[in-house]
Amino acid sequence: MPSTSPLRAVLRPFQKFVQLEASSGVLLFACAAAALAWANVDAASYRAVFGYRPWGAGFSLREVIDDGLMAVFFLVVGAEIKRELVSGAMDSVAKAALPAAAAVGGMVVPALVFLVFAHRPEVRSGWGVPMATDIAFCVGVLKLLEKRVPRELVVFVTALAIFDDIGGILVIAVFYGHGLSVAWLLAAAAVVAVLGVMNWRGVTGWWLYALVGVALWFALHRGGIHATLSGVVVGLMIPTGAHGDRDPLHPYVAFGVMPLFALANSGLELGGLTREQLSAEVVWGVGLGLFIGKQLGIFSVAALAVKLKLAPMPGGASYRQLYGVSVVAGIGFTVALFIANLAYADPMLLDEAKLGVLAGSLAAGVVGAAVLRASRPATAR
Repeated sequence: MPSTSPLRAVLRPFQKFVQLEASSGVLLFACAAAALAWANVDAASYRAVFGYRPWGAGFSLREVIDDGLMAVFFLVVGAEIKRELVSGAMDSVAKAALPAAAAVGGMVVPALVFLVFAHRPEVRSGWGVPMATDIAFCVGVLKLLEKRVPRELVVFVTALAIFDDIGGILVIAVFYGHGLSVAWLLAAAAVVAVLGVMNWRGVTGWWLYALVGVALWFALHRGGIHATLSGVVVGLMIPTGAHGDRDPLHPYVAFGVMPLFALANSGLELGGLTREQLSAEVVWGVGLGLFIGKQLGIFSVAALAVKLKLAPMPGGASYRQLYGVSVVAGIGFTVALFIANLAYADPMLLDEAKLGVLAGSLAAGVVGAAVLRASRPATAR
């Protein structure tokens, strides 16, 4: 088939995206492992580095990463959501229906599984943690098994993860805000109106969006909504195609922001965990929410839709392959840890949530890969 064929032209941006996410997933894993090793070899230096407040500032290095750099991460997420809705894997109701429905199942069931274990009132605020799917890790696992996974099934998982991001963004905005200020939220609405005018006028200059984005970040921060969501709004407002097939910030986020976030937030002192913490309701709720809840929610909804002929099986895959990718979608890392930081101010509960995220994600990755490895090879397309 000639390299200039329409099919290859359509798939090329997606293939570049998959390659980027797969490589980012490998780096994320390395940074998470490095953070775990660092925190358990020299916990004092780990805490000192990421708790460092330069020049006596009122914010630590970890807060700069979590509240500042992660706004850029959400900007890329917002731009990716818009691109897929306008001209990608979700540009029609028919394309979007199956991954959207599966994503809803993959968010609701994990939250319910968590609440089954969450008996104490102070624990229940973490119900949003196991709802998140980490697209970089998922695509990284699927890339390693690409001969066993039809390309359309990878597109399905990618679209599902993007809908999952939309759900996570709404959860953060609605349920994890604190001390709302009407005056500052009105100011934020005015800034969003400015962004809307810029979009309407076809403004494409990144520096202009960056300046207005900083103003929106500050207004949301003072308004009581997590300021990183300013990135989502800016990403949605930037005209589609203004900078080619992919967001030019995507590589910097994939190989800079996300690994830094993993390094700053994955450090868990395993030796300091008590027996009570290892068996705590947060650990089991988050871990089983990701590992059991995700696969049940995604596979049951998707398989039912296919069985009732409401949607075709992506790429003619088998039910085993669909189940395998449903299990892999239980890898919830970046956004799951991010929500955990918002849900728990108590360091002990946060450590339990981190342990649940790491354990549940590891189980989902290993078991999902094993299921896909045992399935028949994908038909070449």
